Order: sequence, then structure tokens, then C-alpha cells
Amino acid sequence: MQDEATVSAADIARLAGVGRAAVSNWRRRHPDFPQPVGGTPTSPVFALADVEAWLRDQHKLDELPLEERVWQRLRAEAPDDLRVAEVLADAGELLLDHHAAGAPPAGRSPEPLSAETARAVTELAAARGPVAAFEFLFGRYRETQARRVSATPPEIPALMAALAGDARTVLDPACGTGDLLLAMLGDSGEPRRLLGQDADGDVTRLAAVRLTLLGADPGVREGDSLREDAFPGVLADAVLCDPPFHERAWGHEELRTDPRWEYGLPPRLEPELAWVQHALAHLGPGGRAVVLMPAVAAGRRSGRRIRAELLRKGALRAVAGLSATHHLWMLRPPEDTPPATVLMIDSADPETVVATWRRHANDPGHDEPGVSRAVPVIDLLDEEVDLTPSRHISPARTDHTAERFTATHDRLAATLGKAGRLVPALSPAAERREARSVPLSELARIGYLTIHQAPMRGDTEDGGDDPPLLTAEDVAEGRAPTGRAARGDTRWIPIQAGDVLVAAVARRFVVRVAETGGPLLGPQLSLLRVDPRHLDPHFIAGVLRSSANARTSIVQSTGTIGRADIRRAQVPRLPLEDQRRYGAAFRRMAEFESALRSTVAMGTELAQLLADGVAEGTLAPPNETSPPANP
Repeated sequence: MQDEATVSAADIARLAGVGRAAVSNWRRRHPDFPQPVGGTPTSPVFALADVEAWLRDQHKLDELPLEERVWQRLRAEAPDDLRVAEVLADAGELLLDHHAAGAPPAGRSPEPLSAETARAVTELAAARGPVAAFEFLFGRYRETQARRVSATPPEIPALMAALAGDARTVLDPACGTGDLLLAMLGDSGEPRRLLGQDADGDVTRLAAVRLTLLGADPGVREGDSLREDAFPGVLADAVLCDPPFHERAWGHEELRTDPRWEYGLPPRLEPELAWVQHALAHLGPGGRAVVLMPAVAAGRRSGRRIRAELLRKGALRAVAGLSATHHLWMLRPPEDTPPATVLMIDSADPETVVATWRRHANDPGHDEPGVSRAVPVIDLLDEEVDLTPSRHISPARTDHTAERFTATHDRLAATLGKAGRLVPALSPAAERREARSVPLSELARIGYLTIHQAPMRGDTEDGGDDPPLLTAEDVAEGRAPTGRAARGDTRWIPIQAGDVLVAAVARRFVVRVAETGGPLLGPQLSLLRVDPRHLDPHFIAGVLRSSANARTSIVQSTGTIGRADIRRAQVPRLPLEDQRRYGAAFRRMAEFESALRSTVAMGTELAQLLADGVAEGTLAPPNETSPPANP
């Protein structure tokens, strides 16, 4: 165990609410800045107590947040960075005790946590709740261990869960910290049997803690699934897997005669094909497997025989090309009559992938140029057996490219002209305004506003007639609702015009004021309904975005979308007329940001239309005899 808690330059920046450059400047300009106590010349670490004292002396820190104090205590418990997961798992199991008992467990201090650290963890659980406490600590673990922790890309788990569909028994044979199993918890509330295995014992403990805190009863086991399968004979309704890429020592020699290799012995340098067959071996009748694969696995010559057998027997049903590096393979147990086609999807948009899979998985004549196509199996069984979707998609239609280029050009020019006029004109104040700030919880107590939060999960549907549901991603992107709520589910909150909608995104608040009512408030969103006699909604929305409010109110951000304790946010107490003047400026700035998003989207579209038009010969070059527009 280390003698004292230490912090990196990034930690110091987070504590003080500044950028890394500011910390570097302090080290250069202030001789009394604490000296490093470890690390390396390029990545030094400092004693937390010394840094905290210096920040207070410089009036750059009022009080070290409880969450940060607990995190630094846990880091100090770990003998080295490789043991942080072990210590965090100990803390998580302590939080599970707290969660089950509803109060800090008396005298419980799992090894190797010290009594002081155990008290700090239970104090955080009492203040924030065990779930929020662990989510914060786990998020910080992922940030600091990004180079060591293999995490599924954040947008992938929900996509894979949607492709897998309803399932009562779910298996992830390379579960890591449980991202894919968490995505399969589902919204219906029906009990699910969640099974996971991973070779790293500490991360399996973390996965078990994460799942249990959210109400699951997981069966997570330590061990190498290929060599020591912890679930022999188990047939699942869904198998989700993000296998370890490029793992050479996966057991090729000792597993040469394994009965799982129904489609062929996986090549030594292609362990991904071993994981695919492992997933198929655990599928029950009618089950589905979704496996995240490296894009190169679609065309390597060494794996073409196994790919061909997967096609011939009808086990491989679809391949989705998400990017130049990642594909998703959708598989099912072979049937007596194998399907004649395989669905190929070439899209990075999760909604497009899911919608295409659900609508056209069994449509042998499907062909959406530029997006997806049902490819005859016989056409794929050539010398290469290349399953790269982009090679088999029909070219996108090129109708009216020139007309679309001109129309987009005109819209872009008009938007650029409008954007410059939207920036609010504010001037420096003659003197700093000293206004008392109050937390939202106090404004709610005196009746100036009400605070609503959507349920963590709920029933959702895909039907076009179901009520629209605003998601956290919709708020972040400034777009119309893309979700749908199951009709009759009364837990969702209807949004009204003037409501302030808040999402925690990448450790900051994204805030919108609803212009109209109608949609329902989706998961991971907060809603503030203000009394217009006392508060201006655009003023409230604007000040919520301050760095100070994000720093003190966001208690979890393990991925893109986080969770916030919105009641802690502070609002300056100003007369209503002053609020309205500031609110008008905030509103103009929101319109400016919206115009910028549209500009970026139109610029991207215009560049693509230019390339397509030149390739097609439907766009003419500029008149070379004409003078340039801007000499």
C-alpha cells in the first residue's frame, strides 16, 4: 500500500476545474507548487494533501469533493496501477453490503481496504447512494486505466443488445467489466439470467458488482472461456461477445480436437473465429449470437474455409460494417433448410443497422442501394469468401446530384449569414456582480420550480404509432425525439413548452428549453418546470451549463452519457427582469449553436455531393476565365 494518496496533473486540473495547461503554468510560475513524489518526468504524481493545501492557499479550491477524496483514497490503497481494479472491487463489494442493508455495515472492512478507506466509501454511499457512488468510482477507474482496460466502444453495447432481441438467458463469454450484460438488462423489468466469464478475476468482480447494484442476479465466473468453459452444456437465448482481438496464445494446440470446431479448426492467428464457434456452441434453438469482429476477419485468407462453412450451414445471417475497423456478425443455429442469402449492412448508424436487421433479416430480395442488401450465399462462395459488406452493397443512387449540390450550397450560405447575426453582444461588466447563489433544491423547496427525473429504464417500442420519447442523445444532438415509449406506460413524464431539459454529457451539462410540448422525457434526463412569475427558463438553462455546476453536480459519467445530481446545481439569485435579459442572450447563443451544427452537417453533405458530382460528370468546374470570388 502507498503511504499517501497521490494525484496526477490531470487529477489536479479536475479538482480545480481548469485545463491541464493551467496546471503546467502553475508548476512553472509558482516556486511553492508541490514537488512530485513519484511517477516519471513526463507523468509526475503529487501528494494529494500537499496539492489540496496549495490550492486552498491560492483560493483555487474551497473544499475537496467527497467523491474525489474517496477515489484518491482507493488509489492510495493499490500497491500499483495494476491493482486498482482489485481495490475497486473490494470497495464495490462493500457498497453491495451497504445497498443490501440500507445503511453502512457495522465494522465491515474487506481486505485489503484499510478501516479509514472503508469509512470513506460508506460515507460516500450514505451521501450519494451505493449505485451513484460506485458508478462515479468506476467511471474514474476507466478514465485513469484507459490504456490497460479493454472496453467495448460506448455506442456498441446498446446496438448489440438491440440486435440480440428478447432473451431470458444471456451469455457473454468474454464479459470484461460487464458492458454487454448491462445492456441486456432490458427495459421490461422481466428477470433475466445473465451469465458472464472472463480470464481476469478482478474485472469479473467489477462486472458482478455493477450488475448486482442495478438489480440483477448475475452468474459471473473467472476463467478462460476457450480453455475452461464455466458453463458447459448451457444453451442461451442470446450470446453477446466482444472477444479479445489479436490474442495469439488462445489455446490453438491444446484445443485442436475440441468438438466446438464444427465449422473448422480456427487458424492460430485468428482466435476471433474460435470465439464465433464458441458462441454458436452455446446457442439454444432459435437463439441469436452477436459478435464484434475485427474488420480484417471478413477477408483473411486463413479463415475463408470457416467463413464458407458458416455460410453453407446457414449459421451466419448478417454482417454489419460499422467502421473500417469493426464489424458485427449476427449468427443463429443452423436449420434444416439454410437461408439462401446473407444480409449485408454498411452503416455506422446504430438505428439504421437495427432497423435493417429487424425488417429485412428474412427478406431475400432486399436491396437498399448504398446501405444494405441480401446477398446470395452462392455469390459469396468464391476463392476469397470476403464478407466485407461494402464490397456487396449496390451503389447509392446518383439522381439529381447537381440539383442537390446547388440547393445545399444555397442553404449553407444562408445559414452562415444568419449564424453571424445570432451571437449575443455582451460587454464586460463595470464591476463584478456579487449575487447570492441558491441551489435548485432550495428553489424547488420554496415552489419556484419542480424537478423531475425519468425512470432509469422502462418499456420502449419500435412502433410508429407509439408516443415519441426524447432521449439524452437527442438533447445532446439538438434533434427531434428518436425514441418511442410503449403505449400505456404511465411512468414517462410528458414534456411541456418552457420545460428545461438537462442531460449530463462528457462531464458537462447539455441543456435545452422545450419550445413545444408533447414528447415524453426519456431515461437519463432531468426536467425543470419553472414558475414564470419567478424564474426565466432560458436563464436557468444558461447558468446550468457553467463549469462550476458541471463540476459539483455530475456524479457519474462512465461513458458518453452520464448521470447528475441536478439538485446541487447553483443559480444566481437575480430579479426577474435581469434574468430575462440574460435569458435572451442565452437563447440567442443556443440558436447560434444550432446553426453551427446545421452548418457542419451541410458542409459534410456538400463535400460528399461535390465528390459524387465530379465522379458522375454531373457537375461542371468553375469558369477558368472568371476572376476568383475573393482575390
